[in-house]
Amino acid sequence: MKNYADDFETGAPEMPSRRKLFAAGLGIAAASLLPLSESRAQTATSGAAATGARSSNLQRRMLGSLEVSAMGMGCQNFAGMYSPPTNRQEAVRIIRAAHDRGVTFFDVAEVYGPFLGEDIVGEALSPIRDQVIIATKFGFDITPEGQVTGVNSRPDNIKRVTEQQLRCLKTDYIDLQYQHRVDPTVPIEDVAGAVQELIREGKVRHFGLSAAGEATIRRAHKVQPVTAVQNEYSVWTRDPEVEVLATCEELGIGFVPWSPLGMGYLTGTVTPMFVHGPADLRANLPRFTPEARRANWPVVELLQRVGARHQAAPGQVALAWLLARKPWIVPIPGPITEDQMDQNMDALQVQLSAADVKEIDDGFARITVQSARLSPPMLAMIDTGAKLGTSSKGGTGMSPVR
Repeated sequence: MKNYADDFETGAPEMPSRRKLFAAGLGIAAASLLPLSESRAQTATSGAAATGARSSNLQRRMLGSLEVSAMGMGCQNFAGMYSPPTNRQEAVRIIRAAHDRGVTFFDVAEVYGPFLGEDIVGEALSPIRDQVIIATKFGFDITPEGQVTGVNSRPDNIKRVTEQQLRCLKTDYIDLQYQHRVDPTVPIEDVAGAVQELIREGKVRHFGLSAAGEATIRRAHKVQPVTAVQNEYSVWTRDPEVEVLATCEELGIGFVPWSPLGMGYLTGTVTPMFVHGPADLRANLPRFTPEARRANWPVVELLQRVGARHQAAPGQVALAWLLARKPWIVPIPGPITEDQMDQNMDALQVQLSAADVKEIDDGFARITVQSARLSPPMLAMIDTGAKLGTSSKGGTGMSPVR
């Protein structure tokens, strides 16, 4: 099996200028890859065959009132965040293969590409539209040429973007529509009201928030019930544990972790010697400098120790840990090969015991993760209360009050 890390080491074509702008100032951290070594991939595959893991009867979970597969698929990476965009037909084939394995929950956004991600998902899923749940996101100002110029959650823009999304996705309704980033110029009540109108019109079925803190979630939920919150969460990124997870549990809101594999780091393939290609978003992130990767390696070793008992790769343990947190958490790892997708799905067969989870949590508590998870401009776009060192309790969050 080809290890995807090789693609970064050998280099890749330069990013188009619009993607450079996106990565530098307005980037969205990806739902991560799960590439394994040849021997680990064989172990995962043989174990899956022995347990019947390749059955299409995948476990189900509830995000609020929305039923989805226990493992979703993030489709951002097909649009080119760690490497040039995946060949369209290959991306379509992988998405359909995921559905054959039982995945019903597919996540994308207008800004992925921009527009390319939704086009790919639309082509892949239109023949089986009634069998899947499609989640997408709005919230940016994007020119027709694909230049991202800032955030924009004005109600008129939400409605315009929705019409475009319906065309790209080749559908007449969106199952779950998120606000991608809180807009500091638009009250969240206006955003929720705009989506509520789209729900009444039958163009959207459920409302979600991404990178949102407690205050924003509560304010939005009063206007239009929030079905799911999608924030970054993984073994080495614990920000939602401060206030967001408890809020979701109280309000009956599902939680969707993005970057559940720490942008690939938790798979153990992004070693200190790893060389980022020129199209790799991670090359500009503080946590992915060689020094930070070296300092944070004990996190990977912790997952490796637990995985050894389950014949599982560290990335599979990282996904199993998320699944063990709460029954309403649904990770969305983002593969770009069928092998990676299969390995992600096989994580559902890793059943962590209470002792395993305690070992991971106790071990992590003794590790101080070095460097910020995102660049300063990216972190500035994360809502108050959705990032460490901030709290929205007793406040209103980043969204202005009417």
